[in-house]
Amino acid sequence: MSAAIDTELFRRRLEDERARVQEALDHLHEDNPGSMEDETQEIQSDNHPGDVATITHDREIDFTLEDNSERLLSAIDLALKSIEDGTYGTCRTCGNPIAMERLDAVPYTTQCIDCKRKEERG
Repeated sequence: MSAAIDTELFRRRLEDERARVQEALDHLHEDNPGSMEDETQEIQSDNHPGDVATITHDREIDFTLEDNSERLLSAIDLALKSIEDGTYGTCRTCGNPIAMERLDAVPYTTQCIDCKRKEERG
């Protein structure tokens, strides 16, 4: 870990981001407490295919947002753990320090920009 990294600053940023994401996730759960079948049964128009399609589309968006939020929470938790164990700011792939600019942009990243690019290219 680079001595120049202010881990307390990043801890606060990560904790703030975690709280924001958790709040958004809680809001999604409040908006969609039941199943899609429960929602379609409430429609008074004999479950018109257009109404069902709209509900399905909206639910798919919500499920995608929920999945993305859960992945982000996991990444934030992993970053917080790496602060605790002293590995924050170190690339999990090559072991080199992650550039401060990258940590500023994506504080929950686990890879330097070069390793991330290689991973994305396959």
